[in-house]
Amino acid sequence: MKAFVTGGAGFIGSHLVDKLIEKGYKVTVYDNLSSGRKQFLEQHTNNNNFTFIEDDLLDLEQVKKEIRGHDVVFHIAANPFVRLGEKQTRLDLEQGMIVTYNILESMRVNGIKKIVFSSSSVVYGETNEPSLPENYGPLLPISLYGAGKLGSEGLITAFCGTFDFQTWIYRFANVVGSRGTHGVIVDFIEKLRKNPGELEILGDGKQQKPYLYVSDCVDGIIFGFEKSNDMINLFNLGCDTNTTVKRIAEIVVKEMKLRDVKFKYTGGKRGWKGDVPRFQLDASKLNQLGWKATLTSDEAVRKATHDLLEANL
Repeated sequence: MKAFVTGGAGFIGSHLVDKLIEKGYKVTVYDNLSSGRKQFLEQHTNNNNFTFIEDDLLDLEQVKKEIRGHDVVFHIAANPFVRLGEKQTRLDLEQGMIVTYNILESMRVNGIKKIVFSSSSVVYGETNEPSLPENYGPLLPISLYGAGKLGSEGLITAFCGTFDFQTWIYRFANVVGSRGTHGVIVDFIEKLRKNPGELEILGDGKQQKPYLYVSDCVDGIIFGFEKSNDMINLFNLGCDTNTTVKRIAEIVVKEMKLRDVKFKYTGGKRGWKGDVPRFQLDASKLNQLGWKATLTSDEAVRKATHDLLEANL
């Protein structure tokens, strides 16, 4: 099977490429390297089943040309920095909905019918539910990033209904692990390297979310794709446990072998505008199909911290 992977040089995308090639897929990566890194894919350079294209998904005609001849699109590319929406209000429109439209339209004109999409838990918005199933609603995201993901979901399901496409949509928990380039763990490591005696923590430290290790994430993506066959296959992708930001700070401090670190909180229940302070995904739908995360949230955080420190970020 020939797979077209957008954002394949990024954190999650590069791990997905590794797994697809391991399973015998022929893979084309399409990435503009705005946040991805080519070295994440260097192990595949001489593999006949691997092709890398450096280009921009906003170039519709180029996408139409390069996507031709593939069987499935794994659309992983996105703006990875949720907070940028505060200052760049067009970013998630372009990197979310417009890019997704360009991919879908390119698929339509080339007769490609299958798309796997990396969405996010942020589409649910801020709720009081103890655990969020896929049929929870209404969906009211509180960040422009979340709006871009939800809008992209809508475009994809509309193309399914109008042009007989088939989709697998995954709403991720917070994904962590080796090759991570951003997020709370990276942020804490960088801050502690600059000042080993004090750590600034955004918000009150009580923000509580599930953290999913990246290998569990890509295994879940491929498992759902290979084991479910509805027109619209929608899954939460996460673990049953969660971790507070304060606990992450404690794990990072311990893994860095530091002592007597003072935690300094900026205050408020959110880390930034659009931050959902706490949520828990109900991943039982994918669990019942046969997939389950191998690591708890705390274990994922600890392993990710260890991996990032080993790689020296």
